[in-house]
Amino acid sequence: MKKIDTETKAGGVHGFIDERFSDLADVFIENFTSRDEVGASCSLSIEGRTIAELWGGRKTREGQAWEKDTVCTVFSATKGAMSLCAHILADRGILDLDALVTDYWPEFGAGGKESATVKMALDHSLGVPHIRSALKEGAFYDYHYMVKKVEQEKTFWIPGTRSGYHALTMAWTVGEIVHRAAKERMGKFFDREIAQLLGMDFWIGAPASAASRISPMIAAEPDEAWMQTRFVQQALAGGETPTHLFMRDFPLMNPNEPACHQAEIGSANGITNAQGLAAMYAPLACGGLVDGKRLVSNDTLARMARTSTASHEDATLLIATRFGLGFMKSTDNRKRADAVNSSLIIGDAAFGHVGAGGSVGFADPECKLSFGYAMNHMGTGILMNPRGQSLIDSVYQTLGYNSSDSGAWISN
Repeated sequence: MKKIDTETKAGGVHGFIDERFSDLADVFIENFTSRDEVGASCSLSIEGRTIAELWGGRKTREGQAWEKDTVCTVFSATKGAMSLCAHILADRGILDLDALVTDYWPEFGAGGKESATVKMALDHSLGVPHIRSALKEGAFYDYHYMVKKVEQEKTFWIPGTRSGYHALTMAWTVGEIVHRAAKERMGKFFDREIAQLLGMDFWIGAPASAASRISPMIAAEPDEAWMQTRFVQQALAGGETPTHLFMRDFPLMNPNEPACHQAEIGSANGITNAQGLAAMYAPLACGGLVDGKRLVSNDTLARMARTSTASHEDATLLIATRFGLGFMKSTDNRKRADAVNSSLIIGDAAFGHVGAGGSVGFADPECKLSFGYAMNHMGTGILMNPRGQSLIDSVYQTLGYNSSDSGAWISN
């Protein structure tokens, strides 16, 4: 392993890396020197073995160094963790993904939601991407309040008939399904059955003892290209569209508040770093088993990796999207004139999830890799920006993949 210990204008960059993947370290450092990275971590495992562990920069632009154990909010990358809880329950025969949601949660069956299945809650076709009515202050930190709101909400479309990103409500749809099936809150189930089992720092509802390690998040600086995208223009137009409600509601979750860190928002407030993201996906890259620790069976893993919904126009994001049951698949919007930073280019067999601003974790069973990237300076766009995507590209190129023109990395 090659040791990394260098200085950049944003601070020191440290870690270790298999020399075969030295380009990954170069790109990580380049993010600090020319792409305005502030603080970040990157982790890569192949066949369950850690190949690269990198971290560097600062928690704030002029503040403390980002250390190896620094963590931050990874926003929607949390959805992969929450969805994994559902798949573990399914693997154990405790949760039937084809069952009606009302089989586990009878109160959910109102407002057109009676026909909704568990799978629809996972693949963004459920039809309740947002709550139309105004929400109280601190609503997202009040789990029971939001569960009631979801129960009462009328659908935006007939469940299963279209796909629209459930950016925030997924916390209380999938989260409450897991709660009802496991007879335990999802955050506690995740902590015991996944985080503690794999020995990783990853919380959906962080303990107060982790507070000193949590880096504040730095909001993206909107530029003209981002402001002119169809998503932003529709979000600013008002009305009860899922796109506008997404923009309305996103500021209700402040990732720099202790109340947010400690809440259970399974769609958006996970606290971890690249090491945690890569560690969670490592078993999923290796047949469900790593270091003698099994999360799911091969059959469940195959279901997790399969595309469940695909749309040329997501009802919320207004871009083409591809989702598995709780996970994102490779998604290519690079040629769209009305979208910027709205793609995730990974292998066709890969699955994972992006977080707002550009964090990401994923597994690729084809080449048995797991990858994590977390940062405190958010970028513009809906999916990946050049900082995170350049790291992913480097990994695939080192592994011999030589083209992503098809919309996913392949080896010709």
